[in-house]
Amino acid sequence: MVEATSTAIDGDAVATDVAAAGKARAKRGIRFRYARYVVRRLLQAVPIIVVIVLINFTLIQAAPGDPVYALIGQMETTPEYIAQVREEFGLDEPLPQQFLSYIAKIATFDLGYSFRFRQDVSGLIFERVPATFLLMGTALVISSILGIGLGVIAGRRPFGWTDNAATIFALAGFSIPVFWLGQLVLLVFALKLPWFPVQGMVSLRAPSHGWGYIASVLHHLVLPATVYGIYHLTLIFRMTRIKMMDVLVQDFITTARSKGAGERRVLFVHALPNAILPVITVIGYNFGFMLAGSVLVETVFGWPGLGRLMYEAINARDYPLLLGLFVVISLFVIIANVLTDIIYALIDPRILYR
Repeated sequence: MVEATSTAIDGDAVATDVAAAGKARAKRGIRFRYARYVVRRLLQAVPIIVVIVLINFTLIQAAPGDPVYALIGQMETTPEYIAQVREEFGLDEPLPQQFLSYIAKIATFDLGYSFRFRQDVSGLIFERVPATFLLMGTALVISSILGIGLGVIAGRRPFGWTDNAATIFALAGFSIPVFWLGQLVLLVFALKLPWFPVQGMVSLRAPSHGWGYIASVLHHLVLPATVYGIYHLTLIFRMTRIKMMDVLVQDFITTARSKGAGERRVLFVHALPNAILPVITVIGYNFGFMLAGSVLVETVFGWPGLGRLMYEAINARDYPLLLGLFVVISLFVIIANVLTDIIYALIDPRILYR
């Protein structure tokens, strides 16, 4: 009897060890698949970057105007001097040679020399990146919170008055051009009601650091981030609403309600986590789209970011700066998409097996 009991205990221990070893192998397998997925997504981005650089380079070269005259300005010059400038900046080389030279420079983070600002393009761009990221990040948070919140409310009772009101608000925010909405907001909240500053990122009277500086930046950030956030919440709202409508009629939701779960718990614990995956993809897409479309909002509000810099580069026909901005913004968009895919796979490991 004692031997039988001992044998049973040994058998249970062996079964436990086998199960633990199986779980460990399964975890290692998932980690390996995840690492392979991340590497594959990064490698897929490389040819996309080369193609984007080629397209941007071709478009810039096809634009009207001679960059040499942007360099020398309006002063009287001789043909010899023009030829010297053209040779100094490599503008006398064939276009394929210029493209290969530019690709080689990009590999070393050398994006050329700005004709207008008379300094390196890479340094000029990365001086403006924090301002753009602050504005776009805040707008993305606003659009995500509002979009998901309105989508949950609308999806709970489709075609009710809350759904109709949320739909009208979201569509109106998307339909109104952002530059017009920005000017309207400035007229009301900056000129008629002087609650917020008209333009810029920080007040001239604000201290250069500390809480006073942060408070001034946040005060300037309210209007442009709100306007841009409202403009971009529509896709998040629509996707959340549709997915919530799909999930709320599933059997497990009925089971949760039959067990006495409150409506708030049903919405935010049972339904929303199952509806959020496509919404994450839309949020990642929105971030890239915000970066690419920041010219209008930054110009209207005088925000010193990449969009404002692009506007100045277009006006000055500063082709190296313009091409550098296109390349950097394209890289950010690609990185945002890759990160979105990686986060998606982290939340839903089933994508690793496709």
